[in-house]
Amino acid sequence: MRLGVMDMIGLAASLVFALPLANYAVVRLLAGEFVLGVGLLAVAAAMVVLPQYFLDPGRLVRGLLSGLLPRQLRRASSDDGPEPPGDEATAEDQTRRARDE
Repeated sequence: MRLGVMDMIGLAASLVFALPLANYAVVRLLAGEFVLGVGLLAVAAAMVVLPQYFLDPGRLVRGLLSGLLPRQLRRASSDDGPEPPGDEATAEDQTRRARDE
């Protein structure tokens, strides 16, 4: 995985908060508080993993912008281009037309 400068800064910011939490979780584990230690370790891991793998800012912005654009301006999912108007018949319309013929 290639990280850019902004990704590295984001990872460093996440680690600044996650490492002390993970350290405290290990101390709680060694003190015998298993549930608290495991829970805090899971939170510390999530603080690092979620922003890096699931909360990609570029993907979030693309999703937001594509939701705001009108349907005509969105990029078609297929390479065939946009469908011509009038071919948007539902399955019910198609069965009705086939029955009438």
